[in-house]
Amino acid sequence: MSTATRTDPQAPAPHVADSHGLIRVHGARVNNLKDVSVEIPKRRLTVFTGVSGSGKSSLVFHTIAAESQRLINETYSAFVQGFMPTLARPEVDVLDGLTTAIIVDQQRLGADPRSTVGTATDANAMLRILFSRLGRPHIGPPGAYAFNVPSVRASGAITVERGTAKAVKATFHRTGGMCPRCEGRGTVSDLDLTQLYDDTKSLAEGALTVPGYKAGGWNYRLYGESGFYDPDKPIREYTKKELHDFLHREPTRMKIAGINMTYEGLLPRIQKSMLAKDREGMQPHIREFVDRAVTFTSCPDCGGTRLSEAARSSKIQEIGIADACAMQISDLAAWVRGLAEPSVAPLLTALRQTLDSFVEIGLGYLSLDRPAGTLSGGEAQRVKMIRHLGSSLTDTTYVFDEPTIGLHPHDIQRMHGLLLRLRDKGNTVLVVEHKPETIAIADHVVDLGPGAGTAGGTVCFEGTVAGLRAGGTLTGRHFDDRAALKETVRTPTGHLPVRGATAHNLRDVDVDIPLGVLTVVTGVAGSGKSSLVHGSLGRRSGAAGADVVSVDQSPIRGSRRSNPATYTGLLDPVRKAFAKANGVKPALFSANSEGACPGCNGVGVVHTDLAMMAGTATTCEECEGKRFQEAVLEYRLGGRDISEVLAMPVTEAAEFFGAGEARIPAAHRILARLTDVGLGYLGLGQPLTTLSGGERQRLKLATHLAEKGGVYVLDEPTAGLHLADVEQLLGLLDRLVDAGKSVIVVEHHQAVMAHADWIIDLGPGAGHDGGRIVFEGTPADLVAARSTLTGEHLAAYVGA
Repeated sequence: MSTATRTDPQAPAPHVADSHGLIRVHGARVNNLKDVSVEIPKRRLTVFTGVSGSGKSSLVFHTIAAESQRLINETYSAFVQGFMPTLARPEVDVLDGLTTAIIVDQQRLGADPRSTVGTATDANAMLRILFSRLGRPHIGPPGAYAFNVPSVRASGAITVERGTAKAVKATFHRTGGMCPRCEGRGTVSDLDLTQLYDDTKSLAEGALTVPGYKAGGWNYRLYGESGFYDPDKPIREYTKKELHDFLHREPTRMKIAGINMTYEGLLPRIQKSMLAKDREGMQPHIREFVDRAVTFTSCPDCGGTRLSEAARSSKIQEIGIADACAMQISDLAAWVRGLAEPSVAPLLTALRQTLDSFVEIGLGYLSLDRPAGTLSGGEAQRVKMIRHLGSSLTDTTYVFDEPTIGLHPHDIQRMHGLLLRLRDKGNTVLVVEHKPETIAIADHVVDLGPGAGTAGGTVCFEGTVAGLRAGGTLTGRHFDDRAALKETVRTPTGHLPVRGATAHNLRDVDVDIPLGVLTVVTGVAGSGKSSLVHGSLGRRSGAAGADVVSVDQSPIRGSRRSNPATYTGLLDPVRKAFAKANGVKPALFSANSEGACPGCNGVGVVHTDLAMMAGTATTCEECEGKRFQEAVLEYRLGGRDISEVLAMPVTEAAEFFGAGEARIPAAHRILARLTDVGLGYLGLGQPLTTLSGGERQRLKLATHLAEKGGVYVLDEPTAGLHLADVEQLLGLLDRLVDAGKSVIVVEHHQAVMAHADWIIDLGPGAGHDGGRIVFEGTPADLVAARSTLTGEHLAAYVGA
């Protein structure tokens, strides 16, 4: 037919479905955003820049990604939504063109003792299937190789009701791979009984020394009034049975002080209440007790592999699953490549791809049995990325929070390739980033600012990278900034000798770390920097008589009630000054104590749970979000009430408490330190939950600056810092050194390297390819030699 062969010279009209090429945001007002409107191209790489606190995370995470997640959650049944986090609708007028958002942030992976790099990705599951098929001797299904699955045996009668009911004898058996001694944790803990109680005293005399077991409290009464032993008898005089009941008795329901309670021996009770928790999540006084009372040793039954004897005995080519998980991933990938078994060919292909992704993303130095809680924020983020690299999803929005954090310039180029690969699959990639090399690969740039906090929250520039460079914004002006090498370097006042360091992958390292200067320890990710600085130095310098102040990247855990004023200890002198000026109790000026507004209990907002729908948070009507009772707000200091003081930014508060009637030297010192680390824009009462990762780290740095340390050890202090803020940080490091401190910085940022007096470069590679010192000397010598990866990148950076 003629219609079948007809050629139309005109191109077909674009389909209406292809016209949705933008994510449109209009009138965003989340946190400090001031009616922001942007149009973001889909299926492109968009980078969001701006100084720390300018509103990048508020726009990308708390507006675009949050609304996308909320809309997806609403598609589930009300029953399922009950188990999900309730997300309030962000304050924004229009949000159009959203696609499913996958957030790859820097939140640490769960610190459960049984969570490892292998369980956090699919690698462990695939290895278990591989061993269940090819392992000899054959011991069972994949679960038999899983350290999270216990072996279970049961037998009994099952009544089958069919016609006339009859009982059937049945046995049930499941083979798991969990080591029964350590329950899959790899370590066993022994409690030092002398730290739990004083056996010369009786319970009535206060023998128990465990935190929370104070005389008169419920925990104490449980033991004192149980009736299993005489509370007036010293513990050392207990009979064998009494001591067993006191320490080891199985849970027993009984009445204590007229109340039905479960009595349990002291050891299992402490085991459940304190030792089952992640150490990092404990309150400081409990952590101190656990460190004192508990010794963790590698499990003698499984040798720390977490696996049962049967699981360890099954091998493929002389390699057991425990050996495979302990291998460096780059070596494991090579071993898997050598397996050629047609019956599991698709599985081997998938496993190879996953392991190659680790190597490609710069994590080939990890092993699959590495506990997930020990990964840094940057490593955790890249482990999460591995899940998405092989994903079949397209037309998805991927949201990254500073993906280059913790990466050496050499590894950053690899990361760029991965971001572009996600984009080229047809995905929208949104990246919050400060590094100029990452901004340079963007298809579209959104620059927020001009300042931070209340001085930010507006879009200063939208367009191409070339346009940003030519524009007059803070990011554009600093885009091509390069710190120059120092003309002269300081002379060390002494040295800290480190001899024979072997922590993790260090190979018997000997190094003299200079004191009284700015020393930068660098090297590719996984080369052994943290092992050298935190593993060896902390102990040595303590012995050398210099107090070490260590500021690492562990996150600050804060609730909605915590804010910079409570975290830094600023609120204590302020409360006392308010109380003294008005002749009342200091507790009135705490929103967590007597002065709290009764309507919202001092939170400032009222959370309403709507059962079948997402909950809502509304500003408290009684205190209008001020958090305090009306009577408390009548008390003033220097003409301001307590809520007005907490609403001040740090810089304004520093002036307020620096002179005049409200002069409080203790408060002024804390505020000066906050200004020093570049947090002058933060509100004193701003909840910690609204701070970015970089802001939290600098808040921690500010509190540590008060400590009287001779040696400061900083772990990547430039994390989350804008190009303009890096200069301020360098000034702070210089001031610390000029004040007679020794500053040791673990850092990848070339500006900090160029500014150093002495550089220690580890490498040459990561994992077992690293762990050696490949260069020691001044930055100028490193650039001149160009003998290491760091030297080449630093030379390119300073234009040498």
